[in-house]
Amino acid sequence: MLTLLGQSDEQRFCDGMSRRNFLRIGGLGWGGLTLAQLLASDARAASKRSRPKSVIMIYLVGGPPHQDLFDLKPLAPREIAGPWRPIPTTVPGIEICELLPRMAGMMDRFVPIRSLVGAQGEHDATQCFTGRPPRGPGVPTSGWPQFGSVVSKVSGPVDPATPPYVSLCYTCTHGPYNEPGTGFLGIGQSGFRPLGPTRDDMVLNGVTPERLGDRKSLLASVDRFRRSADSQGMMDGLDAFTQQAMDLLTSSRLAEALDLSKEDPRIVERYGTGDTKVFIDGNGAPRVPQSLLMARRLIEAGVRVVTLNYSKWDWHGGSYNTIFNREKEDFPIFDQAMTALVDDLQMRGLLDDTLVLVWGEFGRTPKISDQVGRDHWPRVACALMAGGGIRGGQVIGATDRLGGEATDRPVTFQEVFATLYHHLGIDAANTTIQDLQGRPQYLVDAGVAPIRELL
Repeated sequence: MLTLLGQSDEQRFCDGMSRRNFLRIGGLGWGGLTLAQLLASDARAASKRSRPKSVIMIYLVGGPPHQDLFDLKPLAPREIAGPWRPIPTTVPGIEICELLPRMAGMMDRFVPIRSLVGAQGEHDATQCFTGRPPRGPGVPTSGWPQFGSVVSKVSGPVDPATPPYVSLCYTCTHGPYNEPGTGFLGIGQSGFRPLGPTRDDMVLNGVTPERLGDRKSLLASVDRFRRSADSQGMMDGLDAFTQQAMDLLTSSRLAEALDLSKEDPRIVERYGTGDTKVFIDGNGAPRVPQSLLMARRLIEAGVRVVTLNYSKWDWHGGSYNTIFNREKEDFPIFDQAMTALVDDLQMRGLLDDTLVLVWGEFGRTPKISDQVGRDHWPRVACALMAGGGIRGGQVIGATDRLGGEATDRPVTFQEVFATLYHHLGIDAANTTIQDLQGRPQYLVDAGVAPIRELL
């Protein structure tokens, strides 16, 4: 039983408590309806409404090896092919790595892209989160905003108590591995970051909603005089951020979505386990399959965009076997988590409305070196997509016999972003956002269109 106290008013029930001063959950019976019946009725009504479109973006920190995942070259020499063999999938003609058997068993719901081109050659997350290189001509002052921030600006929240964009990314000690931020859009379009101590702040700790409102009013009055001195709109951004924080504190919807203890333990087990405190190589992200489950719960709560980083995929150094020992360890866990996510979304009726994207900053060298394993290779990379109503059960693009160059249907980062925006109902070719100089900036470059094979 939960009782939330507030201020008094003149409408009172027979026990002397005011109508506004309590909400008792657990023993509610009103007009012959139990709480369970009311919730069931609400769920039926909600199911009749169209759900918002959402995106889950999974960043594989460090650059995954495309020729060991989805584009194996079994006829190439050993120093190119590596030890893994391709296995058939449920889609005739599509083969993937033998360490991904679950994914092979439901390939009709996945789309590997084997011909992602145009990557930069350094470890930097910017291109995966903005669609644009981190440096070069045309980069606006303060930089390009990341995808979630753009969607937050253009579309806003589905519900005032649910942020449009949530980041589940762990902070990496190697700075460029981290999300690039809001760029010229400013702090008001920041993603909500629930990891770490922030989660503890989502509790009122005995403060009533009315008292919290009084504090908000006081804060607003203190800040008024500072706005006039603000030349870059920072206070406006802080106002939006404060409003979002207040909405979150007075609603349990997001807090419950972030509480995995409320999830069926059997579902948690299906995703696999990880440790948030164990960073495989020190400067990447921890290997936490539960992040994918958390993303599903957030999407279910009405979040438009969820980003997360997963494990460490930069396997340098050591002997020939070093990289493959890591793949033997990482691939099956990734396979389990990804298929659990897609299956979970489908069972809950969320898959067609949720587009899932998995990728890293570049591909890997065709030739395996005893000193550095598979090194950086920006000339071609891979991505994996599922859900969102796309045409699953196909492969987009192809590479040469060594996996070093795209030979068919090269796909650019911006085409992928145009596809994400299209799924969300945003016309990327004609929608603009203003930079700090007041200039309109298009979401993608001229002539860039969504990936036609997926639509």
